[in-house]
Amino acid sequence: MTLFLASVRDEAEAAIALRARADIIDLKEPRRGALGALDGETTRSIVSLIGGRVPVSATIGDLPMQPEIIGAAVLEKAACGVDYVKFGLFPDGDARRCLDALHPLARQVNLIVALFADRLPDFDAVAAAAAMGAAGIMLDTADKGSGSLLAHLDPRQLASFVTQAKSHGLMVGLAGSLAAADVAELLPLAPDLLGFRGALCNGSRGASLDPAACAAIRALIPENRPAAESKLPARMSEAPAQALC
Repeated sequence: MTLFLASVRDEAEAAIALRARADIIDLKEPRRGALGALDGETTRSIVSLIGGRVPVSATIGDLPMQPEIIGAAVLEKAACGVDYVKFGLFPDGDARRCLDALHPLARQVNLIVALFADRLPDFDAVAAAAAMGAAGIMLDTADKGSGSLLAHLDPRQLASFVTQAKSHGLMVGLAGSLAAADVAELLPLAPDLLGFRGALCNGSRGASLDPAACAAIRALIPENRPAAESKLPARMSEAPAQALC
């Protein structure tokens, strides 16, 4: 069963995503980059609004690959009460060392590693994410002006990625400027989730969510809420700073 992930930037958008029956609500600020982060106050407000009705993930921002910076940002975001914390493997720094350094923290926080089809690392990031203890892995795009995920990788390559991730026991998602027309091509690959932002805003990821566009995406992805909920880990209880010590 593939889940519908909707990325939102504020409480009003979160309410729209809830009414559209999104399976997962992802918190990000699209004006701040591929994985632009919301501030702590906004994150906590949205978590409170959702009230555990669906899982919540949140990004930490487009940050350089320095273990101290990434670790601190993960802890700060986890403290806001989200279910998953998502960070990207960017080319600026040492992505592999960051994954190694986050291993202790992965015991406390449900971490999602985001890879970028237009900036793939030069090592097996799927295996490294699994070894680090990640809960899941997303394949996205960094440069939103360079085309959608399918402009960078064909369905055969995406199917291989999904199979590899699942073989390592990772939850696997596909995102990256996906449009409604992409859903029929991607659903047969059986990713655990498909993530959307621009398609929920009538093609402009910086605009506000449009209820009709959200409903259109929801209608394309079969619903099975009980199965969806049973697939996801329970809410993490805390993310103590000493986990990085």
